[in-house]
Amino acid sequence: MREMGNWNEYFIEYLATDREAAIDYLQLTLDEYLADHDLPFFLKCLRTFIASQGGVSELSKCMGIDTETLSNMLSNEDATQLLDTFRSLLNTHNKRLVIEDTHTKHLSL
Repeated sequence: MREMGNWNEYFIEYLATDREAAIDYLQLTLDEYLADHDLPFFLKCLRTFIASQGGVSELSKCMGIDTETLSNMLSNEDATQLLDTFRSLLNTHNKRLVIEDTHTKHLSL
């Protein structure tokens, strides 16, 4: 009989196999943060997304930065000021940030 994992492990595996769902999850996570300013929840969701895409070490390689630096960025409450400033800037100009997969080809009619 197959051993059951926890929900987070299942969800990470699901996001890893469904790119569109992963992008939608990232957009929802950002929208929630911009609405309620819950940084700890946002960072937790961001870490879930990153885990589904190969983890911090894989992402840090792609970004060309040290793994420890990226890990600190994802767990540091000091990110609040930067994110809040960015949120205020977007709100002031009635704009929102949209996450989209640049690998998706769009058809033009």
